[in-house]
Amino acid sequence: MKIYNTMTRRKEEFVPIHENKVGIYVCGPTVYDYIHIGNARPMIVFDTLRRYLLYKGYDVNYVSNFTDVDDKIIKRAIEEGVTSSEISERYIEEVKKDMHDLNVMEATTHPKATEEIPDMIDMIKVLIEKGHAYEVNGTVYFRTRSFPGYGKLSKKNIDDLEAGHRDEKHQLKVSGEDEKEDFLDFVLWKPKKEGEPSWPSPWGEGRPGWHLECSVMSKKYIGDIIDIHAGGEDLIFPHHENEIAQSEAANDVEFARYWMHNGFLKIDGEKMSKSLGNFFTIRDIGKKYPLQVIRFFILSAHYRSPLNFSDTLVESAKASLERILNAVSRLEDMKEAAVDRDLTEEENTLAARLQEYVTKFEQAMEDDLNTADAISSIFELVKFTNSNISADNAKELVVKACDTICKLCDVLGIIAKVEKEILDSDIEALIEERQMARKAKNFARADEIRDMLAAQGIILEDTREGVKWKRA
Repeated sequence: MKIYNTMTRRKEEFVPIHENKVGIYVCGPTVYDYIHIGNARPMIVFDTLRRYLLYKGYDVNYVSNFTDVDDKIIKRAIEEGVTSSEISERYIEEVKKDMHDLNVMEATTHPKATEEIPDMIDMIKVLIEKGHAYEVNGTVYFRTRSFPGYGKLSKKNIDDLEAGHRDEKHQLKVSGEDEKEDFLDFVLWKPKKEGEPSWPSPWGEGRPGWHLECSVMSKKYIGDIIDIHAGGEDLIFPHHENEIAQSEAANDVEFARYWMHNGFLKIDGEKMSKSLGNFFTIRDIGKKYPLQVIRFFILSAHYRSPLNFSDTLVESAKASLERILNAVSRLEDMKEAAVDRDLTEEENTLAARLQEYVTKFEQAMEDDLNTADAISSIFELVKFTNSNISADNAKELVVKACDTICKLCDVLGIIAKVEKEILDSDIEALIEERQMARKAKNFARADEIRDMLAAQGIILEDTREGVKWKRA
């Protein structure tokens, strides 16, 4: 598989540090509100990367954090008259709900910044000991110029950055607010302010800087070196640049082998903004479109390309997805009518051709996660099955065609097969059969029926008046 590495600005063959094992770290949201469509893009894109690696047989350790201490969280807490932890815990649950509705898999670990403070303090101590950090009046700064590689990810020259902020630096010095040795130094630990959450440290009560959190959590849950570090391209500078500086300065090893960044998302050609009235949360969008359509829409473009969100484009994605779902539904109906017999020579040829589309799909995904071309290969497969597979074919071929489409959709996190809801009359018939089995002391069959119904969301309750049931 080839991945476009932001660090080298070229596609590189992906070779994990440990054979068949992949550690992925994706910067997660700051939890002070509902996530918006911009947040959803990296969640969906890198969840799809994870799904493809799992499909290829890798053991994937997928870590995505929750930033649960931040100025925005504190501001929201003050506005509502509650604690910061109440805000963060509330919105962590809301984020998880939206992720579930977008069919984003739970991370292997979802670390919270507030639970990793001791390790953050330890990393700061190491940086101070090595001369990469210093403390002034309870604030600890990273000494940016002490790290020779600063700017290597963003391709920014440190002297150009300094020159670009010369006027602002002068103003800070005049006002007496500039405590830093160098304007480019960034905060590792900030002192407590009245009414803010804080933790004890050798430098006084306070809380960690945002950049430090990811360095510490990735080290703890993946290791000193990450296979793939991912996030939106807006995080390249300064967040990911600062992560590299503090991690490599502390650990003396390369921080991440591959860097993947998704492109920006615009709304009707404009940058998303509350002031423009084009700010959409996933909850807002979910009222208008099934979120499976949104996932499909986001994957219809290459992850590194800019993406424009508009009703016209989403409606087009919805129609495209329906073509796939209709093809699967058609094949599902055919399975009922198809005869269970051996394949003819012609049918064996058709079955072999199905694999050609799987190969095309994999080639697209292997080429820097090109989900747009992968989706095109699914459309080609749908067209092929629509033209060549019918209820007159052997059941084995119909099942193979249906399963092939569903398998490829599953890699993209698209649910192609809709389970048909069991009818009330069928439930009553199965309950009657279960009662008969119990009377005949065939408890294995009775338990099997109960489990079968439970799997379809049917809950049984044995009462004096008989068996009552309800849908979960």
